[in-house]
Amino acid sequence: MRPTSMGRLAALASTARQLAGPGRSMRHPVNRLRTRALVVGLALTAAALVPSGSAGAADQYEWAALGDSYTAGVFVGYPQPALGDASRDGCDRTSDAYPGVVERELAEFPPGKYVHLTNVSCGNATIAHIAAAKQTPISPVQPPAGGWPAVDPQTQRAKLGDQTDVVTIGVGGNSLPFGGMLLKCLEQGASGKSCRDYYTNPPEGEENIHDKLARVQDEYIEMLAKVHQAAPNAKVITVGYPAVLPEEGSACNRASLTELGSITHADVDWLRDDVLKKLNTTIQQVTSFFGDRYVDVYSSSVGHDACQPAGTKWVEGICGDAADYWPAKVPGTLLNCALVGKRATLVHPNTEGHANTAAHVERAIRIALLER
Repeated sequence: MRPTSMGRLAALASTARQLAGPGRSMRHPVNRLRTRALVVGLALTAAALVPSGSAGAADQYEWAALGDSYTAGVFVGYPQPALGDASRDGCDRTSDAYPGVVERELAEFPPGKYVHLTNVSCGNATIAHIAAAKQTPISPVQPPAGGWPAVDPQTQRAKLGDQTDVVTIGVGGNSLPFGGMLLKCLEQGASGKSCRDYYTNPPEGEENIHDKLARVQDEYIEMLAKVHQAAPNAKVITVGYPAVLPEEGSACNRASLTELGSITHADVDWLRDDVLKKLNTTIQQVTSFFGDRYVDVYSSSVGHDACQPAGTKWVEGICGDAADYWPAKVPGTLLNCALVGKRATLVHPNTEGHANTAAHVERAIRIALLER
C-alpha cells in the first residue's frame, strides 16, 4: 500500500531526527542551523505533497504583516483600531508604522493589482507568538478592566492560506529579550556594574548571551517552517532591526534619558556588536536557508540611533517624543519620563525610522510580487 502524504511527512521527519540524533554535535551555531534547516526542509517537502489551492486572488494581492512593536508602531501616528473602538486588542498598531506607510504607497502606485494588507503585528510579540502560542497584550493605552484578553497566534489572526501572496515578518528581539536586557544594562550601569559581564557569566536561572542567540535561532527556524506551511504559495520576507545603538558607545550622554541613560559606553558597544548585530545575522542566516528574502534596515539607519540629536535620530531613547495618547510612565516600573517632559518610548523607532523601514520593505514586496 502506498503511504499517505501525512505518513510520508512523518517518515521524513523521523529520518531528519535520526540525522540530528545524539551522535551529532549541535554545539556549533552553523552546524545546528544546517541540521535544523534540514529537518524543516524535509518536513516542508513532505507537506508540499499535500495538494494546495491556486496562488493569489484574481483581483488583488494578499499581504500579511506579522511582527512585534517594531512592526506595530506603538506610538507613531494614530492608533489602529482607533481609541474607543470596540475591536481594540491591546497590540498598539499605528497608522504611521511601516506596514501602513507601505500600504499607502502600494495603493498610490499599485504593482499591477491592488495589495490588500492584513496587519496583525502586536507589541511585545515573541517568535512563538507568530505561529505557535497565544499572546496576552500589555498595551498601557486604555486597557480594559482586568487587562487585555489573549489573542491567537498571528498566522491564525491573519488567516494565512493558499491565497496569501506575501508575508512580512519582523520579530525576534522580544525572544532574547532585548528590551529586558536594556533595562538590566540600565540597572547595572547605574550601580557601576557591567551587563556584559552579567550576560556572559549569568547567575543561576539566566541564560548567557550565546544560549539566548542559539535558542532564538531554533525558534526562528520553527516559526518560518510554520509560516510556510500556513501560506504555501506566499513569498516570505523577514525584516531585521535598525541601528538603535551608535557605532561608538562614547557618543551617548549617560546623564540623558532621551538617549540610553545610565548604560555604560562599553555595554553600549557590547549590545551593538554581540547582541543586536548577531540577532540580525541570525535572522538573515535562517531566512537565507529557507530561500526567503531578508530586509536589511540596519545599514541604512547607521548614524540615526537613539543617541543622536532630535531631527537626526530615527529611534527614540528611553524617554522620547510620542503622541499624546502614549504614557510617560510605564506601569510597574519606576521610570517616569514626565520628569524630563517626554514619554516612555523605550528605544523604539519614530516616524522617520518607520519611513526608512517602509522604503526597504516596499521594495522587497514589489520584487516578490514580480517574481510570482
